[in-house]
Amino acid sequence: MKYTEIMVRYGELSTKGKNRKDFIGRLAGNVTKVLRDFPQVEIHPRHDRMHIVLNDAPFEEVDKRLKRVFGIQTYSPTIKVEKTLAKIEETALALMKETFKKGMTFKVNTKRSDHQFLYDTNELNKMVGDYLFDNMENLKVEMKHPEIVLRIEVRKDAVYVSNQLLHGAGGMPVGTGGRAVMMLSGGIDSPVASYLALKRGVDIEMVHFYSPPYTTEKALNKAKELTGILANYAGKINFIAVPFAEIQETIKEKIPEGYLMTVQRRFMLQLADKIRAKRRGLAIFNGESVGQVASQTLESMAAINDVTTTPVVRPVATMDKTEIINLAEKIGTFDLSIQPFEDCCTIFAPPRPKTKPKIDKAREFENRLDVEGLIDRALAGIQVTSIYPNDKFLADKAEEDAALL
Repeated sequence: MKYTEIMVRYGELSTKGKNRKDFIGRLAGNVTKVLRDFPQVEIHPRHDRMHIVLNDAPFEEVDKRLKRVFGIQTYSPTIKVEKTLAKIEETALALMKETFKKGMTFKVNTKRSDHQFLYDTNELNKMVGDYLFDNMENLKVEMKHPEIVLRIEVRKDAVYVSNQLLHGAGGMPVGTGGRAVMMLSGGIDSPVASYLALKRGVDIEMVHFYSPPYTTEKALNKAKELTGILANYAGKINFIAVPFAEIQETIKEKIPEGYLMTVQRRFMLQLADKIRAKRRGLAIFNGESVGQVASQTLESMAAINDVTTTPVVRPVATMDKTEIINLAEKIGTFDLSIQPFEDCCTIFAPPRPKTKPKIDKAREFENRLDVEGLIDRALAGIQVTSIYPNDKFLADKAEEDAALL
């Protein structure tokens, strides 16, 4: 049978009390963004459910997009029917015949928000179950762990029948957790940290440092394309490219080798903080994982964080590398992250960076530089690009081969 609607359940939003309406409104806006390719779809957010009326839009395509919307706990493709026993039984039988295979177990699960309806939940469960047994063979009931759950929801306006319970992305709607900037490199960790920030409802803008001619256009485009993958979970993400070559050259020339990385990261954090303030963000996110590299020891983090009082949030701080990789594969960023385009974090990298830098030493070395001038010139050169889901910036292999001919 053809599904007529999708019934969305909110999950964590149920804890939001008086703010619930605002959270649901934001979720409805995010769903509208990801379904913009289907203008016929109608979205009706209600207090306890969201109804998405398909109007002949293909469920399979809508389903792909809904799986990436944070704030959705579960959802079910449903068929809306009149509030008569005959229509409920007829629809239940058609759905069962589509999905049932010999040997499967099932149960009927009724919920009734319209308590004026003629039959209560137990009566409906029994009557629909009996009807199915009368019209199908080889049925077997299993109450605890059935392979098919036929769900019937009796509501004020109609009855909704479904046989699937699909899991959404969970979390909170993007935009309900405030605005922040994300320090995005081209590696594995920061895209995963971005995903986790979005999952908690934070509306992030990417800050990416690039250093031409030491880094290539491909490295910059790789970061943009990673943002395009992550935009599947946000609808749109602003990408802020920050020129960093002059700062790196100056640090290389004037700072002792052991503190190159520390002072470089201090500049990055100061730039990210100024961009955050200008764009009215509340925090800075990054992809640091404790102890993974020299700049991510607790001593290094303390020496780098010294330049700001803004909260610096590290979603992957306590995750193992294998855990981060597994999540990167799940969200679709891993294969792109491992493409060998050098970013500015790898150029000028000292062979023996300090793993326990001193804050007073970092300040002393940094004060040798024209910090304000370097930062002002970098900020003057930033470029902001709005990036949408799956935007492409790198040529694929076939296009590259054709260009060489």
